[in-house]
Amino acid sequence: MKTIKSILIAATLICASAVSTLSAQQADAPAYQFRVAIGDSVMIKPECQKYLTGEKPSTWVYDKVHVVRQLGTKRFPEGVLLMSIYSWICEDCLIPVNPREEQPAQEAAPAEAAPAQEAAPGQAPATKPGQAPAQEGAPAPVPGQEAAPAEAAPAQEAAPAEEPAQEAAPAEAAPAEAAPAQAEEVDSTKTQLAQGDTLKTRPINKKGYDRFTIGVRGGAAGLLHSVKAGNWTCGGDALLDLQYAHYWTKDGRPVDLGIIVGLGIGYSQSGMRTAVDTTYTVSTTDGNINYTLKADDIKEHDGQIQLEIPVMFSLIHNNGLFLNVGPKFMLPVYTPYHQNITNPQINAYFPAEGVNVSNEVITGYLKDNQMTNAGTDNGNQFSINVMLTAELGYEWTLKSGNSLGLGAYANYCVYNSFKNDASVKSLMVVTPPQGSSVADVDVLSATKTYATGLGYFDAGIKLAYHFNFPKKQYVHFRESKLF
Repeated sequence: MKTIKSILIAATLICASAVSTLSAQQADAPAYQFRVAIGDSVMIKPECQKYLTGEKPSTWVYDKVHVVRQLGTKRFPEGVLLMSIYSWICEDCLIPVNPREEQPAQEAAPAEAAPAQEAAPGQAPATKPGQAPAQEGAPAPVPGQEAAPAEAAPAQEAAPAEEPAQEAAPAEAAPAEAAPAQAEEVDSTKTQLAQGDTLKTRPINKKGYDRFTIGVRGGAAGLLHSVKAGNWTCGGDALLDLQYAHYWTKDGRPVDLGIIVGLGIGYSQSGMRTAVDTTYTVSTTDGNINYTLKADDIKEHDGQIQLEIPVMFSLIHNNGLFLNVGPKFMLPVYTPYHQNITNPQINAYFPAEGVNVSNEVITGYLKDNQMTNAGTDNGNQFSINVMLTAELGYEWTLKSGNSLGLGAYANYCVYNSFKNDASVKSLMVVTPPQGSSVADVDVLSATKTYATGLGYFDAGIKLAYHFNFPKKQYVHFRESKLF
């Protein structure tokens, strides 16, 4: 009976020891053995179409290098948090880009790692050579049971891949000598991010790309009237731009080079201000009449619907700055005008009789409805303008892969085909009476009458939306509250 009782007690102690050892191993073992570490550079496999949260990734994330920020969380124990997109994704969806080099301390034999484990607080003392390393939390062997540790050692050695993975995953199980190297690696990655390396400046389109642009612009505009007695007044413009561009890129070059063509259509308005003091002679069947025409102030507003064809060279820096310069051809296709006349006077002198007549029916006068004159041709219709144009601004790459640009523009005419001989023309033309008829007065456009030459300029603000093909990488202002 004593022998049976001793055997039962020994069996109970052995079972308790095994259960305690298994419980300690389960408590110390991580929930998931990651193959990547914080600070590693990875890319997302194209076949992975969902984050762990269920959302579908944007297309630009697949060709981008990401940095591992965190491993596992309570909600996603097997998830990996990527720094650039702040999204959780399964580790099986990742491709290492720059695999970490294994530290020498991690490849060392268990016997070489034993001193480091002795120095670490709270670690079990090192075992002697030839003995299996003791697990944390394992109970001390019971006297008289020498066979129990020998049986447990082969079982521990039989765990093939679990032991090395267990050393790499938890931070407290890694050798003390490897910790500074890993910390230095993470700090180096943060330094690269702070300098704007991969995540902020690395463009995805390094084989050239195309874009279609829809833009709106508006600002100040004016016809540069060449007038002896008067000056031009500034107005405004509003136009729609439709443009196509192709860009050439090169690895290591921070600037993309491109060429832009397109079509712009819009409306601009400006004007001129002048006075009238004209004298001319008209011959009639009854003799000559010397007319003197005067007006204190004439204001004319010239409008035009215009077409523009740009051919510009473009530079886009990786930080978002852009510059577009080049020639532009502009054609006015419809040029209405409107003018106001203040205090007009028409005097006629008849030399044969020596009589001076002012504003009589026989001489001609302006009716009330002629004080405000309007027409559809100021003489600038279908004249060709060659302009130099420049656009300078900044563009943001959006999450969709398209771009939003905001900048300033300016156009200045260097050639205008408008030609006019104003030496023998008058703003108000009087047709003298013939027989029983009365005199008639016509009012012409001040631009068409008095201007010897025209130009054009405009300047203002432009907002553009760019459709990029292929999509560009979302890198600029990704944390901006505006986008």
